[in-house]
Amino acid sequence: MATDNPKAPLTPEQELARRSRRSFLALGAGAAGLTAGWYWLNSQPLEDDIPRPLRRVLSVNESVVRNALYSDRHLVRTYQASAIGKIKVNGDIGMEQPIDPAAWHLDLAPMGSPERTLTIADIHSLPRYEEIIDFKCVEGWSTVTQFAGARLSDFTAKFAPGSEKSGFIGMRTPSKDYYVGFEMESAMHPQSLLAYEMNGQPLTDKHGAPLRLVMPVKYGIKNIKRIGRIEYTDKRPADYWAEQGYDYYSGL
Repeated sequence: MATDNPKAPLTPEQELARRSRRSFLALGAGAAGLTAGWYWLNSQPLEDDIPRPLRRVLSVNESVVRNALYSDRHLVRTYQASAIGKIKVNGDIGMEQPIDPAAWHLDLAPMGSPERTLTIADIHSLPRYEEIIDFKCVEGWSTVTQFAGARLSDFTAKFAPGSEKSGFIGMRTPSKDYYVGFEMESAMHPQSLLAYEMNGQPLTDKHGAPLRLVMPVKYGIKNIKRIGRIEYTDKRPADYWAEQGYDYYSGL
């Protein structure tokens, strides 16, 4: 008569070895899958110097941000003057050499109109707007800072009327070494400034005098200092940090 002869239970050492083998096999399979996915991603055609599938994901994110965060209905938080800190100097690309503020001028290329040259007096002729915002750096730090200047939307309405219908704005330093581009929604946001004052004082050279961009819906890498040229265009302008692999819109 046959009798059941169940297997003897595994010792703790045998059970540990069995589980270790399974974990190793699972880990190996997962690593192989990740490696294959990485090679596949990097074998895809590039779009704006980024593999196309990754660019599509970033484009979806950009669409969500543009329709929500850059809306006039979305304002970044503002602060009381007691919260103002001391913002550090960070980044000097395009500003290695000091300039004479009296000799500074702004080259303007409106959409569909001849180019023209403006002075800081032209910027001062616009309504002055002041805000105290948390200036955020992509490196992870932030500082509550007061800025004052002209809204970019007011600047566009007076000096480049109709250009708000273009898709993008590009800006660059006088040296042409640093340049940014952004979509019109963020440029026309009511908190986007062409700033000439910081923390109650005129801008210093290291902080972008005589004119810098303050765009609170973007990280600091988009907030170009010492603006030398503004151009309105239907084509997405070149952007220094996007060319280094950062996402183009760099929104908060």
